[in-house]
Amino acid sequence: MSALDVLDTILQGLLLGGLYAMFAAGLSLSFGVMRLVNIAHGDFIVLAAYVALVVVNALGMPALLSVVVVVPVLAAFGYLLQRVVLNPIMGTNVMPPLLVTFGLSVMLQNLLLETFSADSQRLDAGAIETASISLGGGLAIGWFPLIIFCCTVAIIASLEAFFAWTSIGRAFRAVSDDQRVSQLMGIDNRRVFAVALALALGIGAVAGVFLAIGTTFSPALGPSRLLFAFEAVIIGGMGSLWGTLAGGAILGVGQSFGFRYDPGWGILAGHFAFLAVLVVRPQGLFPKTRTA
Repeated sequence: MSALDVLDTILQGLLLGGLYAMFAAGLSLSFGVMRLVNIAHGDFIVLAAYVALVVVNALGMPALLSVVVVVPVLAAFGYLLQRVVLNPIMGTNVMPPLLVTFGLSVMLQNLLLETFSADSQRLDAGAIETASISLGGGLAIGWFPLIIFCCTVAIIASLEAFFAWTSIGRAFRAVSDDQRVSQLMGIDNRRVFAVALALALGIGAVAGVFLAIGTTFSPALGPSRLLFAFEAVIIGGMGSLWGTLAGGAILGVGQSFGFRYDPGWGILAGHFAFLAVLVVRPQGLFPKTRTA
């Protein structure tokens, strides 16, 4: 493999890692604020892809523009889900929320299967999918992967600013540090949790639209998206939003080198990269005890 091939592989891997980091950002937010391990996170991303499919087919809206409808729908669903289903079982024991989100995962997969069948679907975004920027020397990067990466950076930067400069963001940090003390200080933890899951699903909705455009999707795709999100979160360090970007980049670069070697090795190479980081640094690269 030439130096140019290595550079191209790294670039493509970094851009792929941007999508994985977007998968992971909502999961990291949920865990950082609520200590909620959301087993259904990948299925919510796939749900967003199907909502985008319905919006595009029903309204004739361009695929990328469908995000303006899908994000509020998923955010509202997340808020209600936390208020009605998850808040009553939140506490010091992590098992009830874990089991409930596992049940939600199974239910969502079967609901989507019954509604849309097992056939793979895909959204067409037009020429932007194949357009690229030439970097010279035979190197080029696609516009669509670059848009995804830039959106991921913008989302993470916005979340960090949100935590630092808004009252609800500071409430997130307080609840993340100590839920009991935050309640004593007059913070409504249940409302904070609901807003946190609304944000997490809103971010997942953006990821779902990009997923629907970038590849085919089906009702059973959720668990594999969850796996990539978990790996990115753990590589970056639990609770670190910028860490998820680093984790996604490492996962993407690992997969990119695997695909360059052999198409059948791509996913496995990403898992090896994940394992290598855990061996060297089990706590992740940038672990935090809170989200900001």
